[in-house]
Amino acid sequence: MGRHHARVLAGLEGVDFVGVVDPMGDKNGWAQGAPVLAEVDQLIELGIDYAVIACPTALHEEVGLKLAGAGVGALIEKPVADSVEGARKLVEAFESRGLVAGVGHIERCNPALRSLRQRLEAGELGDVYQVVTRRQGPFPHRIADVGVVKDLATHDIDLTGWVTGQRYTSIAARTVSKSGRPHEDMVSAVGQLSDGTMVNHLVNWLSPMKERFTSVTGERGCFIADTLTADLTFYSNAALATEWEALQAFRGVAEGDMIRYAIPKREPLLVEHELFRDAVLGKSEDICTLREGMRTVEVAAAVLRSAAEGITVSLSDGGSPSEGVTS
Repeated sequence: MGRHHARVLAGLEGVDFVGVVDPMGDKNGWAQGAPVLAEVDQLIELGIDYAVIACPTALHEEVGLKLAGAGVGALIEKPVADSVEGARKLVEAFESRGLVAGVGHIERCNPALRSLRQRLEAGELGDVYQVVTRRQGPFPHRIADVGVVKDLATHDIDLTGWVTGQRYTSIAARTVSKSGRPHEDMVSAVGQLSDGTMVNHLVNWLSPMKERFTSVTGERGCFIADTLTADLTFYSNAALATEWEALQAFRGVAEGDMIRYAIPKREPLLVEHELFRDAVLGKSEDICTLREGMRTVEVAAAVLRSAAEGITVSLSDGGSPSEGVTS
């Protein structure tokens, strides 16, 4: 992700892109002409206002704490840390110093999901019954330090809570590992949100077909977001009764109009950086905070615990996993 962040930062209005830290250097010229440094301390010495942390997840805590200690804000790639404890340390380090920090949960900047969230907030769906996500595709060779839960499922955990405005209260999951690596590469999870909404997540690295699917079903119909194409479609319940008796019985809920919305499709990473820049300048608060990122890590930890122990894990009001119930 570092090369993509560098590309966007190099052209971001109101931001001077002054340096990159990479101990391996810049063999491919991805630094956009900025100096490539060997240590984070060297970057801090440049007097930066904020940095983007796009290193392996296991190093987020170490790098983040160093930046916080120097009074430097940070946009940290998701997940915010590889453990709940690490996430809590980062939250404390940045919040205690009053520093602006956020997590790069980029799906929050996907045009389809931003439109979906606005429509749910406006009550266009009525009561929400269920959120279903599918995130499938081939194995990403760039990932070696975490499994599919922390790398991919955290996208769906965060976007589900964000679009609905609710928190997870319980989660049950199963995982498998088929790729020969030490981490899981497939997960299926069922959860519940604080308002009773049912949640289903299917995530894997084992499919030759790439899919990014989110559906929200409610009182008035169903929204479907394809975040690969940034398309949002609404399937409404029918306003007219079906007179054809056999068809009526077969279809169950009556089928109504289908609308695919025309929405502006800006690059999500650019939007993410614009929002974080504005947060640093005090112009906006529309970012994923470290505390929100920590809650996502807590739910991911509950997913892994559920799969390992074969239990349904309850989450407290603060998001922390509590004692589970045997499935």
